[in-house]
Amino acid sequence: MNTSVEIAGVKFKNPVMTASGTFGSGMEYSDFVDLGRLGAVVTKGVANIPWEGNPVPRVAEVYGGMLNAIGLQNPGVEVFANRDLKFLEGYDTKVIVNVCGKTVEDYLEVIERLSDEKRVDMLEINVSCPNVKEGAIAFGQKAEALFDITKKIKEKAKQPVIMKLSPNVTSISEMAKAAEAAGADAISLINTITGMKIDIYKKKFVLANRTGGMSGPAIKPVAVRMVYEASHAVKIPVIGMGGISNYEDAIEFIMAGATAIAVGAANFHNPYATVEIVDGIERYMQEQGIEDINEIRGIV
Repeated sequence: MNTSVEIAGVKFKNPVMTASGTFGSGMEYSDFVDLGRLGAVVTKGVANIPWEGNPVPRVAEVYGGMLNAIGLQNPGVEVFANRDLKFLEGYDTKVIVNVCGKTVEDYLEVIERLSDEKRVDMLEINVSCPNVKEGAIAFGQKAEALFDITKKIKEKAKQPVIMKLSPNVTSISEMAKAAEAAGADAISLINTITGMKIDIYKKKFVLANRTGGMSGPAIKPVAVRMVYEASHAVKIPVIGMGGISNYEDAIEFIMAGATAIAVGAANFHNPYATVEIVDGIERYMQEQGIEDINEIRGIV
């Protein structure tokens, strides 16, 4: 059986990745998961300088998932390069670095710093960050802004670029086309859906930030639909995510058109989720007589 997939010339041993922000940089899960069995480790978002993140409370459980308003807390690219990338040198897996910023210049600083890091196989650009020059509207919520930042990043990046799309838009197909037109090598979706929770006894918002990103099983049908629409709108590969908890969910995304999938919130309640999904995909292929995982991509 062949479980390997290829995205922008990068070959992955299987289509299972981690979703940014849910797996640290792999170090935090390495006691539970053999990182060498994963297609890729996608790191937590990295900025040009350390970010403190949002005030607490910033995580809340909701029916069918969770809300988070972490605010992309991270130690900055220098600490990341010297600590996290060094750790990942010991593992046979691909490394995709998620990059965040508040201005285009912030993103470009990180990309230039990582340009000669041999351990970085691809870059995933988080365009759900608030663009401070545009009144805090996320880069990924306007097709023109997405096109602009994608084009500028592609001009500087030495590694292939994945644009991570926000679902908080009118048309995901339009956003996917804008990323492709600007030269993106792949797209990943969906990022979290904006949500809110109110404590009716304390009579106040549960999260200090008021709103947060919703993830978990409840968003999966929305994610599958958006992956299907995006994969039919563009020719570049799509990495699907959003509520994937088991191998059946993963296969569903692949059948909708995803080349690879990323596991996010499931890691919090089941630290073995990623390797269980790798095993489950292999069992499914054996049972169904599928010789190549690529045979079932987009078959619906």
